[in-house]
Amino acid sequence: MLLSKLLTPQRIRVPLNAADKQGAMRALVEAAADGNDVSVEDLMQAVEEREAVLSTGIGHGVGLPHGRSGQIQQLLVSAGVLPAPIAYDSLDGQPVRLLFLLVGPESEAGLHVKALSRITRIVRQPLVRERLVAAVSGSDFHRILRDAEGL
Repeated sequence: MLLSKLLTPQRIRVPLNAADKQGAMRALVEAAADGNDVSVEDLMQAVEEREAVLSTGIGHGVGLPHGRSGQIQQLLVSAGVLPAPIAYDSLDGQPVRLLFLLVGPESEAGLHVKALSRITRIVRQPLVRERLVAAVSGSDFHRILRDAEGL
């Protein structure tokens, strides 16, 4: 699975203009829903329910909000870079600047887990994280992601 195939430049927000965690998640949900016949509120509820279980701030300035919904048939992915770090209740206590959002269909748990794993592997690399945070546009972010995947 290639993340750069799931995530289009149109669903990448650079900069991601949000003042807090809730605003950042909503902006990414809206980006993921754009062009799809899906309710933003349904996707937001799926992400918030998952976030209530345990923070998706995975450390190193990265947030990975995600959830599953019975209202969609395909995995939706968006991403963004905040101009300034925001508090995120991350596992390492650090604020977040880089975010990836996934919402998958309830019937495709395996695909959802593979996508989460793929993102985690990519952002675990310090140089890749730095380059993604320094991206100047959605297209630039996507190119950096493709380079990280070896395309």
